[in-house]
Amino acid sequence: MFTFPEETKTANVRLMTASRNFDAVTVCLRYVGATNLSRNHALFSLATKFVSNGFLIFKSPTEDVITLIVNGKSTNFEVQDYKRNVWHTTCSTWDSASGLVQLWFDGKPSIRKFTGGSNITEPSVILGQEQDTFGGGFDVKQCFTGMISNVHMWDYILSPCEIQRYVDNLNFTPGNVTCMIFVTIDTPIKLPI
Repeated sequence: MFTFPEETKTANVRLMTASRNFDAVTVCLRYVGATNLSRNHALFSLATKFVSNGFLIFKSPTEDVITLIVNGKSTNFEVQDYKRNVWHTTCSTWDSASGLVQLWFDGKPSIRKFTGGSNITEPSVILGQEQDTFGGGFDVKQCFTGMISNVHMWDYILSPCEIQRYVDNLNFTPGNVTCMIFVTIDTPIKLPI
């Protein structure tokens, strides 16, 4: 579990990926935002050298909206029962062949929406901050405060059954592209022992 206890423009966790080219992505994570976190904030930020928002899961200040941005194209999803200071589970999928994205929030799937997009290459993946440039360009007003755990990333679209297994914390297939290497920047982040 990663703890982001205060607003900062430097604290982040970098995830090194084993793959360098993606034509599909699924990202699942569990998170709880701080009670006072009512502004924009990034939950997962993947940037490339060409697009700062290659695959971004972004919580809008509106209580019931999560935005997915793929290759710079934004799509809003309304979610039900969003509460601060409560653990939530989010899974997001995108496929370049169909151009479709989908959000699963606390086990409830959204409709699929079209964003298009070409392959994502040579990504920089960061938790806790939103990348405005490749690997940086952080804004304290978009940082995450709270806790994030169980981050998994796949280079394919998980089936609805497999996503439900993740949500229910059952025996699911772990993400196949995030390595065990975590690099932390700044002292406020607390890593598991």
